[in-house]
Amino acid sequence: MCGTRQPIDDEGVERELMIRKAMKIATTMTTKTMTRWTVWKRSSMGFVGMDGFSIYDAEGRLAFRVDNYSRNQKSLLLMDSKGKPLLSLKPKMLSIYDQWDAYEGEEEVGGHAKPRSNKPLFSMRRPSILHSRVDMAEIFMNSLVTDEEPSFCVEGSFSSRSCKILRQRRGNYKEVVAQISRKKANSLVELGDDVFSLVIKPEVDCELIMAFVVVMDRICRK
Repeated sequence: MCGTRQPIDDEGVERELMIRKAMKIATTMTTKTMTRWTVWKRSSMGFVGMDGFSIYDAEGRLAFRVDNYSRNQKSLLLMDSKGKPLLSLKPKMLSIYDQWDAYEGEEEVGGHAKPRSNKPLFSMRRPSILHSRVDMAEIFMNSLVTDEEPSFCVEGSFSSRSCKILRQRRGNYKEVVAQISRKKANSLVELGDDVFSLVIKPEVDCELIMAFVVVMDRICRK
């Protein structure tokens, strides 16, 4: 969980500026109003045996996707609706916290796909090695994984599709920036776990939130 944070000193202010800088790098889609998304745990390509994500906006248009990965695939690629690489998501080897690192986009280098930067944009991990905490996670922007408070955290039960993504603010204040809930076909019928709702608050980078959701799915499938 995001815990109590110590008063901000000069070092803390510098760290806050680094976090904001890191967030601006990935910002490609923010709005001034709250946005509602439908997340479908299915590849947009729709082939049998393929895994992935298809994320639709309130108008039912495909906005983000993760295609063609399997349970054993070592890295994931978040793309926009047209297949443009946005963020490369890679598990950190031998991490007891199931840590994943996110890098900017992807490009072809010598016939191989590689992230555009070697420096992680953010690192996401479980806060504890205990399986009872597997549905929780903490996110450190600019890969600042330290003993200090994380930049964001996930609280609740992702596997039950009932959780919140919070941003750690100064002092003890935690701001809810996104919320996941079960999708309803109507007032009486709830859909299965493979389809769920995601609400993102105004002025929040939708691309980052989508990456958090994709990584949470991998962490919670351990």
